[in-house]
Amino acid sequence: MGDTVVTILAIVLAAVLMFIFPLMSVADRSDDVSQLSVQNSTTTFVDNIRSTGRITLAEYNRFVQEINATGNTYDVEIEVKVLDENPGKKTAQTAYEKIGENVYYTEYTTQIMEDLNDASNNNTKYLKEGDFVSVSVKNTNTTISQLLRNFFYRVTGNDSSTIGTSNGGIVTVNGRN
Repeated sequence: MGDTVVTILAIVLAAVLMFIFPLMSVADRSDDVSQLSVQNSTTTFVDNIRSTGRITLAEYNRFVQEINATGNTYDVEIEVKVLDENPGKKTAQTAYEKIGENVYYTEYTTQIMEDLNDASNNNTKYLKEGDFVSVSVKNTNTTISQLLRNFFYRVTGNDSSTIGTSNGGIVTVNGRN
Protein backbone atom coordinates (compact mmCIF):
# COMPACT_ATOMS: atom_id res chain seq x y z
CA MET A 1 0.00 0.00 0.00
CA GLY A 2 2.83 2.41 0.89
CA ASP A 3 4.59 1.78 -2.42
CA THR A 4 1.41 2.62 -4.36
CA VAL A 5 1.00 6.01 -2.68
CA VAL A 6 4.65 6.87 -3.30
CA THR A 7 4.35 5.78 -6.93
CA ILE A 8 1.23 7.94 -7.46
CA LEU A 9 2.93 10.95 -5.86
CA ALA A 10 6.01 10.40 -8.01
CA ILE A 11 3.87 10.30 -11.16
CA VAL A 12 2.02 13.49 -10.19
CA LEU A 13 5.28 15.26 -9.38
CA ALA A 14 6.82 14.10 -12.65
CA ALA A 15 3.78 15.34 -14.59
CA VAL A 16 4.01 18.74 -12.93
CA LEU A 17 7.73 19.01 -13.59
CA MET A 18 7.49 17.78 -17.19
CA PHE A 19 4.41 19.70 -18.33
CA ILE A 20 3.26 22.51 -16.06
CA PHE A 21 6.53 24.35 -15.39
CA PRO A 22 7.61 24.34 -19.06
CA LEU A 23 4.13 25.57 -19.99
CA MET A 24 4.47 28.38 -17.43
CA SER A 25 7.89 29.26 -18.80
CA VAL A 26 6.62 29.42 -22.40
CA ALA A 27 3.64 31.52 -21.32
CA ASP A 28 5.95 33.94 -19.48
CA ARG A 29 8.15 34.26 -22.59
CA SER A 30 5.03 34.98 -24.66
CA ASP A 31 4.15 37.81 -22.28
CA ASP A 32 7.72 39.10 -22.52
CA VAL A 33 7.50 39.19 -26.33
CA SER A 34 4.15 40.98 -26.14
CA GLN A 35 5.61 43.47 -23.65
CA LEU A 36 8.54 44.24 -25.95
CA SER A 37 6.26 44.63 -28.97
CA VAL A 38 3.90 46.98 -27.11
CA GLN A 39 6.84 48.99 -25.77
CA ASN A 40 8.37 49.41 -29.25
CA SER A 41 5.03 50.38 -30.81
CA THR A 42 4.33 52.91 -28.05
CA THR A 43 7.78 54.48 -28.37
CA THR A 44 7.40 54.76 -32.15
CA PHE A 45 3.92 56.28 -31.82
CA VAL A 46 5.03 58.89 -29.25
CA ASP A 47 8.20 59.76 -31.17
CA ASN A 48 6.13 60.29 -34.31
CA ILE A 49 3.78 62.63 -32.42
CA ARG A 50 6.71 64.55 -30.95
CA SER A 51 8.47 64.97 -34.29
CA THR A 52 5.39 65.92 -36.37
CA GLY A 53 3.37 67.87 -33.79
CA ARG A 54 0.13 66.08 -34.62
CA ILE A 55 -1.91 63.02 -33.77
CA THR A 56 -3.96 61.62 -36.63
CA LEU A 57 -6.78 59.11 -36.46
CA ALA A 58 -5.02 56.88 -39.02
CA GLU A 59 -1.81 56.77 -36.93
CA TYR A 60 -3.78 56.08 -33.76
CA ASN A 61 -5.71 53.24 -35.43
CA ARG A 62 -2.46 51.80 -36.81
CA PHE A 63 -0.94 51.94 -33.31
CA VAL A 64 -3.94 50.19 -31.74
CA GLN A 65 -3.87 47.56 -34.49
CA GLU A 66 -0.14 46.93 -33.91
CA ILE A 67 -0.52 46.37 -30.18
CA ASN A 68 -3.67 44.27 -30.59
CA ALA A 69 -1.73 42.01 -32.97
CA THR A 70 -0.12 40.49 -29.87
CA GLY A 71 -3.41 38.71 -29.18
CA ASN A 72 -4.26 40.76 -26.11
CA THR A 73 -6.60 43.66 -25.49
CA TYR A 74 -5.26 46.95 -24.20
CA ASP A 75 -6.39 50.13 -22.52
CA VAL A 76 -4.68 53.08 -24.22
CA GLU A 77 -4.58 56.38 -22.38
CA ILE A 78 -3.27 59.53 -24.04
CA GLU A 79 -2.55 62.69 -22.11
CA VAL A 80 -1.52 65.99 -23.67
CA LYS A 81 -0.39 68.93 -21.59
CA VAL A 82 -1.07 71.90 -23.82
CA LEU A 83 1.05 75.00 -23.35
CA ASP A 84 -1.29 77.92 -22.71
CA GLU A 85 1.00 80.77 -23.57
CA ASN A 86 0.92 84.01 -21.68
CA PRO A 87 -0.81 86.64 -23.80
CA GLY A 88 2.10 89.02 -23.10
CA LYS A 89 4.41 86.88 -25.20
CA LYS A 90 4.70 87.17 -28.94
CA THR A 91 5.48 83.52 -29.80
CA ALA A 92 6.51 80.26 -28.18
CA GLN A 93 10.05 80.65 -29.52
CA THR A 94 10.80 83.87 -27.61
CA ALA A 95 12.54 83.86 -24.25
CA TYR A 96 9.56 82.40 -22.43
CA GLU A 97 11.35 82.27 -19.10
CA LYS A 98 11.70 86.08 -18.99
CA ILE A 99 8.17 87.32 -19.74
CA GLY A 100 5.23 86.06 -17.70
CA GLU A 101 4.69 82.45 -16.88
CA ASN A 102 3.59 79.46 -18.89
CA VAL A 103 0.58 77.47 -17.80
CA TYR A 104 -0.28 73.99 -18.99
CA TYR A 105 -3.76 72.54 -19.17
CA THR A 106 -4.34 68.86 -19.65
CA GLU A 107 -6.42 67.04 -22.23
CA TYR A 108 -7.19 63.38 -21.74
CA THR A 109 -8.03 60.46 -24.02
CA THR A 110 -11.74 61.22 -24.45
CA GLN A 111 -11.09 64.85 -25.40
CA ILE A 112 -8.32 63.84 -27.80
CA MET A 113 -10.53 61.17 -29.39
CA GLU A 114 -13.24 63.81 -29.97
CA ASP A 115 -10.68 65.86 -31.93
CA LEU A 116 -9.52 62.79 -33.85
CA ASN A 117 -13.09 61.91 -34.83
CA ASP A 118 -13.81 65.46 -35.99
CA ALA A 119 -13.79 65.38 -39.79
CA SER A 120 -13.77 69.18 -40.02
CA ASN A 121 -10.31 69.13 -38.46
CA ASN A 122 -9.00 66.43 -40.86
CA ASN A 123 -9.26 63.85 -38.06
CA THR A 124 -6.12 65.39 -36.57
CA LYS A 125 -5.16 66.78 -33.18
CA TYR A 126 -2.64 69.56 -33.74
CA LEU A 127 0.00 70.26 -31.11
CA LYS A 128 2.57 72.99 -30.86
CA GLU A 129 6.15 73.24 -29.75
CA GLY A 130 6.39 72.96 -25.98
CA ASP A 131 3.36 70.71 -25.47
CA PHE A 132 3.87 67.46 -23.54
CA VAL A 133 2.41 64.18 -24.72
CA SER A 134 2.32 60.87 -22.87
CA VAL A 135 0.82 57.52 -23.82
CA SER A 136 0.14 54.73 -21.34
CA VAL A 137 -0.82 51.19 -22.37
CA LYS A 138 -1.77 48.17 -20.24
CA ASN A 139 -3.47 44.90 -21.03
CA THR A 140 -7.07 44.37 -19.97
CA ASN A 141 -7.38 40.64 -20.59
CA THR A 142 -5.95 37.78 -18.57
CA THR A 143 -3.06 36.05 -20.31
CA ILE A 144 -2.26 32.34 -20.03
CA SER A 145 0.74 33.20 -17.89
CA GLN A 146 -1.49 35.12 -15.47
CA LEU A 147 -3.98 32.24 -15.32
CA LEU A 148 -1.28 29.70 -14.52
CA ARG A 149 0.43 31.97 -12.02
CA ASN A 150 -2.87 32.69 -10.26
CA PHE A 151 -3.73 28.99 -10.20
CA PHE A 152 -0.43 27.79 -8.75
CA TYR A 153 0.62 30.71 -6.61
CA ARG A 154 -2.82 32.06 -5.67
CA VAL A 155 -1.78 35.53 -6.77
CA THR A 156 -4.91 37.46 -7.56
CA GLY A 157 -5.75 41.10 -7.45
CA ASN A 158 -7.56 43.89 -9.18
CA ASP A 159 -4.52 45.31 -10.96
CA SER A 160 -3.26 42.15 -12.58
CA SER A 161 -2.02 43.56 -15.87
CA THR A 162 1.36 42.14 -16.77
CA ILE A 163 1.86 43.84 -20.11
CA GLY A 164 2.10 47.58 -19.94
CA THR A 165 4.26 50.52 -20.81
CA SER A 166 4.23 54.28 -20.99
CA ASN A 167 6.19 56.81 -22.94
CA GLY A 168 6.11 60.55 -23.29
CA GLY A 169 8.02 63.65 -24.17
CA ILE A 170 7.90 67.22 -25.32
CA VAL A 171 6.68 68.16 -28.79
CA THR A 172 9.54 69.70 -30.76
CA VAL A 173 7.69 71.26 -33.73
CA ASN A 174 4.45 73.05 -34.46
CA GLY A 175 1.98 70.64 -36.05
CA ARG A 176 0.13 73.31 -37.94
CA ASN A 177 2.53 74.97 -40.37
